[in-house]
Amino acid sequence: MVNISTPWKKSRTFGDIYGGRRRLRLNDNIFQRAHSLKKPSDNDELPILIQDNPSRDFLFPITAEDAKQAIQALPNNDAEGITHIWLRRLNKTEYEKGQLPLAEFICGSGVRLIILYPFPKSLKMDLGNKKPSARKLKELQKFCDNISHSKDGWSIQWDIDSLKKYYVNNLLYHEIGHHVDWYSRHWSSANNKKLEEFADQYAIQKTALATEVINKLQNQCGEVTI
Repeated sequence: MVNISTPWKKSRTFGDIYGGRRRLRLNDNIFQRAHSLKKPSDNDELPILIQDNPSRDFLFPITAEDAKQAIQALPNNDAEGITHIWLRRLNKTEYEKGQLPLAEFICGSGVRLIILYPFPKSLKMDLGNKKPSARKLKELQKFCDNISHSKDGWSIQWDIDSLKKYYVNNLLYHEIGHHVDWYSRHWSSANNKKLEEFADQYAIQKTALATEVINKLQNQCGEVTI
């Protein structure tokens, strides 16, 4: 696994982004970003793992190796073709401005990349001033029901075990859903709603598997230190 402390240099030419799970108080849409990663050689073991050092206010609930094990547990070779898993650093300013999603799937130039971003060490996720929709609340409560409202707006306070499952099921497997959809239909951004629905349904179908994976990882590695 490659460990780096700074993000890879952006490229103006590489990659198309299909999907991306944003912080929940933001709109779900395709976040146009590009990165310069080279196509793996025939001798590279896939997926290539890259894990940045998160900034001091953030943590990765799962490791790059955890993510690799989670996608290898999927049936039907669904993760075949994924070339990179990147746990990418961000800073507090980027998070507060909503400039980054929590996960992305990027493909192009022989690269099939899943990026997972870190989470605040407080384990608190802001949901905005407006009460989340019933659908959004139902989605969140599958993982954590500690949702509250104050003068600062709506928020959810995670525990680390629930957050791990959220990362595997609702982020990682969601992006795998985009990967599967890309290979089966090679869709375009014109029907973004259908694309997100497919990825959502894929992740929902893998909920039980995500629980099994998290239980296995916890038995292997113990708990994350905050």
